[in-house]
Amino acid sequence: MRLKDKVAIITGAGSGLGKAAALLFAREGAKIVVAANRDKDGEETVKLIIESGGDAIFTQVDVTKASHLEKAVKTAVNKYGKLDIMFNNAGTPGPGKLIAELTEEEWNRVLAVNLTGVFLGTKYAVPEMLKGGGGVIINVSSVAGVSPRRYAGAYAAAKAGVIQLTRVTALEYARKNIRVNCILPGPIDTPFFTKVAGGDPERIAAFKEKVRNEVPLGRFAQPEEIAKVALFLASDDASYITGAAVAADGGQLLV
Repeated sequence: MRLKDKVAIITGAGSGLGKAAALLFAREGAKIVVAANRDKDGEETVKLIIESGGDAIFTQVDVTKASHLEKAVKTAVNKYGKLDIMFNNAGTPGPGKLIAELTEEEWNRVLAVNLTGVFLGTKYAVPEMLKGGGGVIINVSSVAGVSPRRYAGAYAAAKAGVIQLTRVTALEYARKNIRVNCILPGPIDTPFFTKVAGGDPERIAAFKEKVRNEVPLGRFAQPEEIAKVALFLASDDASYITGAAVAADGGQLLV
């Protein structure tokens, strides 16, 4: 019960890594605000948590909208009285195009979800954490934030921005007992991956083969494996870690 009596907001908690983290954090004693864009997915996560004996509530959130993140924080405080953990997990892969082929709208959308969403989650979480004497913010970046990937210009730029936003926030609030870290996942076996491949079976097969060849561990991560990294960062086990970018990539950044 490493998160006993803690209150956590997890964005993108309707599927993939966010869902895995919500279930894991709940098993470790946290009360969860499941923040997801799709009602059906978010409510399913809440149902699974409650059926397992946990405590959770759903709030519909589009992370590109400030009012939605502000509402999520208010929901946590109104329901549970405080906010201890903000897990800015929601993301989108982008259209998979060369830089010159990206439209302005596509660029803006990818940065809005992957970077501005993290900023907004942080902006509204920090004041409540200050009231409670501290807290933990965990952001999701990517190996693409430090190692360039073709056809991922907007995504890579946004994820690089998440790393620097994490570091700046950690520096600004370290003396206020707010720890801020980010995770750099490699390929994860989630619906996000299928979206990257456009649902095309041939592209999915080719990408899986690429992962087997290029990732030293030779496989995708399971969502639960990355969720365990988030759990560590959220817990007191990581009490002396802030401003870190933790690679959980199967060794991908080594090659």
